[in-house]
Amino acid sequence: MNYIILDLEATCWKDRSVQKQNEIIEIGAIKMNDSGESSSEFCEFIKPKINPTLSDFCIELTTITQNEIDNAGTYNEVIERFKKWINLDEPYMLCSWGFYDKKQFQKDCELHNLDTDWLQNHVSLKHQYADIKNLKKPIGMGGALKKENLTLEGTHHRGIDDARNIAKIFQANLGKWKIKE
Repeated sequence: MNYIILDLEATCWKDRSVQKQNEIIEIGAIKMNDSGESSSEFCEFIKPKINPTLSDFCIELTTITQNEIDNAGTYNEVIERFKKWINLDEPYMLCSWGFYDKKQFQKDCELHNLDTDWLQNHVSLKHQYADIKNLKKPIGMGGALKKENLTLEGTHHRGIDDARNIAKIFQANLGKWKIKE
């Protein structure tokens, strides 16, 4: 089985009362095998369809530049490359820190009239981690890293860096995750 440890970054605005649809701007993912070994990484930016200009808040939070977004592929182009990289013909499980990533993929696929069946194989490592550690409620990735005595590496709120950090938590708890094909 391939475990696709992933993290998304999406358009965002400081004023949360602003009713704008978030769109994925970065997919960061690590492909791991049953032994917890990484075989490859995927990192691509996506140019949003509805709001292609990033807010200053989004640029500051993610460190993703407008130039990187302007030069990025469309959602349809990038998602096809991502699905090819996953290799949907082999057993796989999408693993993210919470359910946000799956929901955002669903919203973006619907926006672009794309199939969402490939998202069915998904697990929230955040919620399973809370069960594994007998926590009263799920904690953030940073808290889990501290609990595991692991260091946050890279830039927080960058998809590929967060995926790498989630992968470290995944490896530290290998064999404890409840993941069914």
